[in-house]
Amino acid sequence: MEIKRDHYLEQLISKMNNGLVKVVTGMRRCGKSYLLFNIFKEYLSSKGIDKNHIIEISFDTFESKKFCDPNVLYPHLKESIKDEKMYYILLDEVQLLSDFEAVLNSLIRIKNVDVYVTGSNARFLSKDVITEFRGRGDEIHMYPLSFAEFMSVYQGEKLDGWNEYMLYGGIPLVLNISSHEQKVAFLKSLFEETYISDIIGRHNVRNKAELENLLNIISSAIGSLTNPEKLSKTFKSVKNKNISSNTIKRYIEYLSDSFLIDTAFRYDIKGRKYIGSPVKYYFNDMGLRNARLNFRQIEETHSMENIIYNELKIRGFNVDVGVIVQNGKDENGSSIRKQLEIDFVCNKASKRYYIQSAYAIPDEAKLMQEQRPLMLTGDFFKRIIITRDTPVPHYSESGILNMSIYDFLLNKNSLDI
Repeated sequence: MEIKRDHYLEQLISKMNNGLVKVVTGMRRCGKSYLLFNIFKEYLSSKGIDKNHIIEISFDTFESKKFCDPNVLYPHLKESIKDEKMYYILLDEVQLLSDFEAVLNSLIRIKNVDVYVTGSNARFLSKDVITEFRGRGDEIHMYPLSFAEFMSVYQGEKLDGWNEYMLYGGIPLVLNISSHEQKVAFLKSLFEETYISDIIGRHNVRNKAELENLLNIISSAIGSLTNPEKLSKTFKSVKNKNISSNTIKRYIEYLSDSFLIDTAFRYDIKGRKYIGSPVKYYFNDMGLRNARLNFRQIEETHSMENIIYNELKIRGFNVDVGVIVQNGKDENGSSIRKQLEIDFVCNKASKRYYIQSAYAIPDEAKLMQEQRPLMLTGDFFKRIIITRDTPVPHYSESGILNMSIYDFLLNKNSLDI
């Protein structure tokens, strides 16, 4: 079963032969290796590229262990380039290659070489490489399967597919597992043996229990406003443990560097500025989030919000939490200051959308609650409410687009209806 990842293949194709190192980033097991060594390689072959001009090395395999030494790898690659035709070099998990920055910089100086690499650690791209590359790197960030990608191979109705996607997430390997028990065991094992072990080993974390407790707290509160200081107080009140906010901040950086979680910052829409703390955390894959909680805490409202956030990120938007500050008077005439929230403020180039995630709108009061912040933005960008069961996309009398979660996720142009 091959899952088409056209969204990422198109990005790779558009960047071919541009003189930059194409860096495919993303969490472990999201499909980066398959994208590079199967989908993209197949595309190259379909365009008549000879197999001898496609060089592939996976640094996390035993047979390629010797190539983690740059003094072995670089001469090998140079010897493989035997003519003036273009060579395509595909390197998987390049962060395992010692001194990889210098190797990649040397490769892109060879005129008939086009380089593609993958990595599972944000730090290797954003912090280690940025100085060395000096504008020579071009990132393609990959996510686990979107709902549309999931449904492209799912054998069943979209309602059943939604329930499975919300529960097990979009790690491609999960689709090859049939029973609920096996899916649960796989995701729990993947979280523990791959992600946590990787973080502990990479960052030399001494207190595994602290890291795991933090993960449990964040997993239980996806989409809730918090910050390291609040989390530190939670440890004190719930776990009866003293953990400094600086330690928690460091752990959160580790989780973000591994692409397990993402951060949405608050943005003052009228003041046109970021507010800072507190923030919201979302998981890049719902299956892993649920595995962290032993599949005990499945709230569709928060899960839907998290999935919408991920879909917006997949589509290339910068996503913030919108805040509208209102000054007014209370019943006694005293000045009051209220903050209304818009779930997502999405920006890409000149486009902006305001989006509310509302699992259900059972009555007029709930509708007004969701609409009110959207009506106070003070501008004319499109305003959207995404619900669980809206029959068909339609505009309200207030000019707000209403659509179901299915219409949003399954139509890549849904925001422009």
